[in-house]
Amino acid sequence: MISRDEILANLERYDLKKAKIGVVGSHSGLDTCDGATSEGFHTVAICQDGREKTFNNYFRTQRDASGKAYRGCVDETIILPKFANILDANVQEKLINDNILFVPNRSFVSYCGIDRVENDFKVPMVGSRNLLRSEERGDERDYYWILEKANLPAPKKVERPEDIDGLTIIKVHHKQKKLERGFFTAKDYDQFVEKSTELIKTGVLEENFLESARMEQYIIGPVFNLDFFYSPLEEKGEKLELLGIDWRFESSLDGYCRLPGKQQVELENDGILPEYTVCGHNAATLRESLLDKAFALAEKYVAATKKYYAPGIIGPFCLQTCVDKDLNFYIYDVAPRIGGGTNIHMAVGHPYGNALYRQEMSTGRRLAMEIRRGIEEERMDELVS
Repeated sequence: MISRDEILANLERYDLKKAKIGVVGSHSGLDTCDGATSEGFHTVAICQDGREKTFNNYFRTQRDASGKAYRGCVDETIILPKFANILDANVQEKLINDNILFVPNRSFVSYCGIDRVENDFKVPMVGSRNLLRSEERGDERDYYWILEKANLPAPKKVERPEDIDGLTIIKVHHKQKKLERGFFTAKDYDQFVEKSTELIKTGVLEENFLESARMEQYIIGPVFNLDFFYSPLEEKGEKLELLGIDWRFESSLDGYCRLPGKQQVELENDGILPEYTVCGHNAATLRESLLDKAFALAEKYVAATKKYYAPGIIGPFCLQTCVDKDLNFYIYDVAPRIGGGTNIHMAVGHPYGNALYRQEMSTGRRLAMEIRRGIEEERMDELVS
């Protein structure tokens, strides 16, 4: 892990009065840029050649004579051959010289690799660098490890295919879509063999997929991604905030579920199985009697990160949950950074963030507010890693 002293030394080079907010142009990049623009920052999106138009063209910022943005939210783009070129020494030096405070998202880690993010990326990063590795499922101290240490509810792990006794979800890497997971379900060992054989045959799974698979109890119930924010700087109010809740659209699962049951069975008989590839999100709320439970989950998670990943979580994080028929939460995934579904908050905020701050409050805007406060109070060292 790159030393904290080196990151803080690079931060010392910044003219924070001219600070800009930078992000990889993918995943939740638009939410980050939109929120930063709302809070008066200039924004920089790091894009990959051939995938830059959303940021470089369609959401390009236009400002009036006073500098106020009246259209768009992306002031500048840096277009690279590949996203991973952000790690090139000359690119990093440009980001530092341009006073860019960098917001990590999942695309950044996926395209660059966790080892290089930890060891080679010298740009001050807003958030918890040391927690990003916990998303690498199968790592010794991944988020399942944190959940266990925090005594948080998670679906029961199934050790071997032969142990499947009831509906189980098998989480694996997709063979073709390298950044996606090739989820499938099975109710027993025979069905596991049948489905996995078909998915290998159709090119969804590698033959050795079990080496990196995670098998766990399938929780029957709705999905709620809880978009939280933890502020190291807050002193008067609660440091933990619930900004919003989202849920996923998954392809081809959602189209599959809209078919009558008979046709679903016919598709399965033809070897056509649904895939759980996330392709969008929508907003949700919880009945208020469940909010206490949601906050309790987050408090335990925050405490565990402070204990095992000091200084702990900084800024946005997402607990991805299912709720069963008895209204019990189960955490099936954790994002220790801005979540993938927060673009639903852009411009309009979310009921919870809006209720807390009495204005339209997205995750991107809340993050920019924290950065602004860190600059004004000369406490940016508490927000970067």
